[in-house]
Amino acid sequence: AGEPPAEPKDAPRNARAFILGLPDRIDPGRIAGVQTVFHFDLDGPGGGQFTLQVDDGKAEVLEGLQGTPRCTVSGKDEDVMALVDGNVNPLMAILSGKIKISDPGELLKYAKVFGLM
Repeated sequence: AGEPPAEPKDAPRNARAFILGLPDRIDPGRIAGVQTVFHFDLDGPGGGQFTLQVDDGKAEVLEGLQGTPRCTVSGKDEDVMALVDGNVNPLMAILSGKIKISDPGELLKYAKVFGLM
């Protein structure tokens, strides 16, 4: 009886919408003094190629792979969203090869700030 209504099936809940919305969800105070570049290369209808640039408190997402990344995250859009939603164990997603991360240490530094875990 106290359950919230389910999200509509057509809600923009895919990896593309999640990544494009990252700058609005990142607290600038948590990335002050940080400079890093992440590439996201995601297959599937809700995927695409994106660059997340973080520069001293400012985060920006660009379409396409631009610049030299410190970390590249690749996989299927639905696997990335399962990770974001907490429906899959991050270690199992990586070990099974569903999600590939070029530098896990770099990603772990910022995963909570970005809302990835």
